[in-house]
Amino acid sequence: MGRHGWDSDTRRWRLTALLGVGVAALALAVTLFSTLSGGPSTAGTTRDGYKVHGTPARPGAKPEPYVGWGFTHTQYSADEGAGAATARVRHLLGQDAGLAQNQHIMGWGADNPEPVRGHYDFGALDRRVDFMRASGGTPVITLCCSPDWMKGGKAGVDNTNWSQAALETAPTPDHYQDFADLAATVARRYPDVKHFIVWNEFKGFWNDAKSRWDYEGYTKLYNLVYRALKKVDQDIMVGGPYLVMDSVDPRDQDASTALKGPWGAMDQRVLDAFSYWNTHKAGADFTVVDGSSYTRDDEMLPDEFAATDKLTAVSAWVRRQTHGLPLWWAEYYVEPGDGNDDRKGWSEQHRVAVQATGMIAMVKGGAESGFYWNPEEKTGTGCAGCLWTPTDGSDGGRALPMYDLVSRFAKAFPPGTRYETVRVAADDVPNVRVLADSRTVLVVNTLDRTISAQVDGKRFDLRAYEVKWLDR
Repeated sequence: MGRHGWDSDTRRWRLTALLGVGVAALALAVTLFSTLSGGPSTAGTTRDGYKVHGTPARPGAKPEPYVGWGFTHTQYSADEGAGAATARVRHLLGQDAGLAQNQHIMGWGADNPEPVRGHYDFGALDRRVDFMRASGGTPVITLCCSPDWMKGGKAGVDNTNWSQAALETAPTPDHYQDFADLAATVARRYPDVKHFIVWNEFKGFWNDAKSRWDYEGYTKLYNLVYRALKKVDQDIMVGGPYLVMDSVDPRDQDASTALKGPWGAMDQRVLDAFSYWNTHKAGADFTVVDGSSYTRDDEMLPDEFAATDKLTAVSAWVRRQTHGLPLWWAEYYVEPGDGNDDRKGWSEQHRVAVQATGMIAMVKGGAESGFYWNPEEKTGTGCAGCLWTPTDGSDGGRALPMYDLVSRFAKAFPPGTRYETVRVAADDVPNVRVLADSRTVLVVNTLDRTISAQVDGKRFDLRAYEVKWLDR
């Protein structure tokens, strides 16, 4: 779901970090020895990946099973680029201290963390964690994806296959424990990271023969990882299953008859997979799902704003199944992608308005945490849907409209918010979406024209697709 960024240039083998001629010569000798001996190259790796990296943030209170609203770092982010631009983003995020930030352990800006069994390369992941620490974010790590040797590929620092098909391959069952061990190593390396998501979108867990998800395999992997993380630190918060909550046309053969609405019907195979994990999991501190407001065929039923009601229905269903376990949306999409999975067809005002409506919908279903998938570009000045402008130049790293939405939403509506009903004039009800607590009212104009609306006893104009914040 979303543009997940697995370009081949994600490989950043940081031999430049090997300081000194003597160290470089040693690395070359290791490489030559490995080559001559026929073994996989381990150049630039370390055997002690479990050692604490950098300066972890000071431990605070016992972690809670929710983190609020934030974003996921993708292929390009503000940990690299012109110094002035990256500093600008760090300052921006620092003003919103606590904004949750999520990073995967392999892909989406991170290198292969264990290219050879027991030999680790955490250079890129270290840099992303350092950025999260420096910007004051609440760090979250998604434990995906897996090194090649765990899934039938070749070991070695030069043998990582960065194709989409390879990255989306799950570990083979005989390597589930190896992946759990890697997860534990990551947890030991970053002791200030207290929230971990297990895997991403059931990647590699589709059973072709049965035309359904291999939920037994995923749950086995999840349970091993869950237990491994709890052995490292009982206070670590662990969640899954990060299923894509696909919906279909109600006439589809796989359509659920129980969970449906004007937005379509849930794919019953997804609900079956969730139910199996929920019944057989070793434990969970929170639940994770992702998905879009539109159907698998990119239909927005009955329109792009009303389609977000799906996010409310799915959230409420998941909360019922888990008896109120805190719910996270690891990704959420309201704008269908094009052939390249880019989302550039709407104006930014339109995009922000539908995104705000989607976030309101998730909250109304009981979600308290969610991550915006940040589609950052490496270069340029335009960046549809991005949180900030690209950081390649010194003038980059400037906040964009989507950042204002995500950061203000996170600040106004943190976990535990007690929401209140506000009065909306009857003739305005079809045209606006509203979310409020005792201090703030968020109002979204769903029409592509200026309207005069009466909300919470106040009358005011809203421009086309305007997102307006009111103090109470």
